[in-house]
Amino acid sequence: MTVFMAFFRALICASVFSVSASIAFAQADYPNKPVKIIVPFPAGGTTDVMARISADQLTKIFKQAFIIENIGGGGGVIGAERGANATPDGYTLVMTGVGQNAVAHGLDPNLKYDSLKDFANISLIDLGPNVLVVNPDRPFKTLKDIVDYARANPGKLDYGYTYASSGHMAMELLRQTTNNCGDPKKKNNCGPLPIVGIPYRGGGPLMNAILANEIPMEFINQDAALPYVQAGKLRPIAVSSLQRNPLYPNVPTVSESGYPGFQALSWAGISAPKGTPKIVLDKLEAAMIQAMQAPEVKQRLESVGFVIPPLGSSAYNNFLKSEIDQWVTLIKKAGIKPE
Repeated sequence: MTVFMAFFRALICASVFSVSASIAFAQADYPNKPVKIIVPFPAGGTTDVMARISADQLTKIFKQAFIIENIGGGGGVIGAERGANATPDGYTLVMTGVGQNAVAHGLDPNLKYDSLKDFANISLIDLGPNVLVVNPDRPFKTLKDIVDYARANPGKLDYGYTYASSGHMAMELLRQTTNNCGDPKKKNNCGPLPIVGIPYRGGGPLMNAILANEIPMEFINQDAALPYVQAGKLRPIAVSSLQRNPLYPNVPTVSESGYPGFQALSWAGISAPKGTPKIVLDKLEAAMIQAMQAPEVKQRLESVGFVIPPLGSSAYNNFLKSEIDQWVTLIKKAGIKPE
């Protein structure tokens, strides 16, 4: 080897070491510039609010700005895809959730990301039930009232929904769960509950429809329903969690209303693109656990009926897998087609 070649090789090695050292230092010093959190929905919704709560806490913990970028469209899929394809350096995070990261796997055969493989899922942020509510001018007081009426009047009872939402899935799960074909006494009237879905473009129009008594019932997130329930403008029939919700203590669960094991939750978490360095992910995971345990965060979530979910990446990945399995199976069984 010539002296020149030896010098050249040494120069390359030194350069590689210098770059590696710089990257390692930058990761150890993370974050040293503002961090973006993609919210795949317009501003003002539950996911956006949870993201801003998280961003405020992370800003305090890291002494660096965490800023929100709202990218709506496609039921959250467009923003989620943008997050999955972002540079995996920890400076772009994304809010993941039930619609875009579980339900979408059953509805979209051309989905361009895998929620388990293309994201580093850092932690769940919020977890809450949907509430089956009816307009108070309707006669229904219990879930049995609704099921009995629907069976006696097939096709004459409507419900409202927004496509691919947790409320949509909760109602489809109820339709399938109340299938009574296993009862030999009801063979002449078996199958999924014969109710008719009326689609609405967004939670606002859907809420207006039930308040105006255009539709009799819907499943809706517990935080969105709460002020209307408290004002007597909606009547709660059942909650979709396995346990009763503290803000709806007198409202039974679907499970205890005759359908054991029924569960359909609304949830959101925070994730990073696959390939984000472990040292960065570890920092973010520890910070999110700290953030979610802050008394002011706990109080704010519980004030609108959310519960603090199991925290950390391992718990989130296990939960996410179970959610994907549940909703992909239900969508296939119910024959729900892409919109």
